[in-house]
Amino acid sequence: MRGIAGPLLAWFDRHKRDLPWRRTSDPYRIWVSEVMLQQTQVDRVIGYYERFMAAFPSVEALAQTPLDEVLRHWEGLGYYSRARNLHAAAQRVVGEHGGVFPRTYDALRALPGVGEYTAGAVLSIACGDPLPAVDANVIRVLARLFALQGDATEVRREVALRAREVLPEERPGDFNQALMELGALICIPGRPGCLICPLTDVCEARRQGLQDRVPEARSQPLRQMAEVAGVVYAGDRVLIAKRPVEGQWGGLWEFPSVPLRTGDEPRQVLGKHLLRTLSVEIEVGERLTQFAYGVMNRRVELAVHRCTHTGGEIAPTWHGEARWALAGELEALAMPSPHRTVADLLAAER
Repeated sequence: MRGIAGPLLAWFDRHKRDLPWRRTSDPYRIWVSEVMLQQTQVDRVIGYYERFMAAFPSVEALAQTPLDEVLRHWEGLGYYSRARNLHAAAQRVVGEHGGVFPRTYDALRALPGVGEYTAGAVLSIACGDPLPAVDANVIRVLARLFALQGDATEVRREVALRAREVLPEERPGDFNQALMELGALICIPGRPGCLICPLTDVCEARRQGLQDRVPEARSQPLRQMAEVAGVVYAGDRVLIAKRPVEGQWGGLWEFPSVPLRTGDEPRQVLGKHLLRTLSVEIEVGERLTQFAYGVMNRRVELAVHRCTHTGGEIAPTWHGEARWALAGELEALAMPSPHRTVADLLAAER
């Protein structure tokens, strides 16, 4: 264990990436970066982080902004519950802590969406608290260093114990970041770069020849799905509906859509769905576009049809709200990426 911190921190000092959230000690900014980095690659986060910080430079600014606008800035980053929790937590910080970001573990953990990892990362990096931060990269690195058998879920508890044991009193935040950086750049899944790893000499999995197999991989099969959506016109306006806060794409606006089962006739299913969930009658017309998108372990084939409103007043029974909108109004609304693609197509037609 004594042979880990020194070589790792020396490597980190030489090779760490210059990332925008590494240029600050502000716990608010570090918190936002850590939330964005959950289940999202660093290269994808950088642009989102810089735009988000420009729009919401302080926790007060984030708390005072309507959730719809926050979601619009998050659009395309996915896992939208993260944005909703950020907004709710910012309001708690302003309302309960006077706008001063919490600097104790218990107070931070009490905020919406803040788990053990996030609290440990923020407090160790921003405040120098000796707390571990165990994410997927850290699990992989420590599982290999100690040759822990099993998949990531099975070894997580043991890894958490090891993380506390190896955490140095000096520079705990840098040490946590160094473990993450090592996992992202060298100790990668599959075939790690052991020849250039600063911890090769103390890695038990390397010594046993297990580095390619620890931790064990557990993959989910890709599910193929189909879906149909309608761009429903009433004159020059289109029907948009806000999804329920809970569930996939919660709080985002969409063109009404419905999953398809094998053997379903898309036009019939779409018409019945809008009548049942929005109380509107439609005539389903030509197909506007069709494309595939991925979400988690699903590949969804989405067919989008032009439709005409033929009767009924909007009365949502599942969506949070629904209304008619001009095509030019769609740009300001937060939408899931597939529906943004459709909105952009409509904008190009204008």
